[in-house]
Amino acid sequence: MVLKESATPDSLTKGEIFEVLRNQRRRYVLQYLKQDGQPVELGDLAQQVAAWEYETTVDEVTPAQRKRVYTTLQQTHLPKMDESGILSFDSDRGIIEPTDRTRDINVYLEIVPGHEFAWRELYLSLGAIGCALVAALWLEIYPLTMLSDLTWLGVLSVTITATAAAHIYHERHMRLGYGHQPPELSYGEADD
Repeated sequence: MVLKESATPDSLTKGEIFEVLRNQRRRYVLQYLKQDGQPVELGDLAQQVAAWEYETTVDEVTPAQRKRVYTTLQQTHLPKMDESGILSFDSDRGIIEPTDRTRDINVYLEIVPGHEFAWRELYLSLGAIGCALVAALWLEIYPLTMLSDLTWLGVLSVTITATAAAHIYHERHMRLGYGHQPPELSYGEADD
């Protein structure tokens, strides 16, 4: 996959994005870059990525941990991300800069093993309950007739609105670049 600077952000396919970001370290790099949107030094980036990987603070990262992360970022991960245009890596200066693609990629980690929430099923269930409620009200089934149709409409509307608000809140917190740490760490997950 070779993409030049002249390529537009839209030319990066979902498959290419997932290929680049299937590695946890590369997701951590994107998290760090999206937080401030400013150029960063490789040493600072390696220090923070190591802290996330070893679940410690930046100050407590050992030189060996930092070096291990620094080396793989420099030799493998950053060149791959630079090649795809997701970031700009100046290997001579050790500077990593976000690009338009960095800003355009909104990676939402929809599936975190063991912590999935089935939003689609919830919305389907709410729709089915709404249909059943309308049918029951139309058939004037007791005890639903104790409240007015308008009251039931209000209850259903508030339920759907509250569910959508919870979904938006959850989705924002599962995006790379949101908050001070990657979404994976919120759930204690780690892969490679």
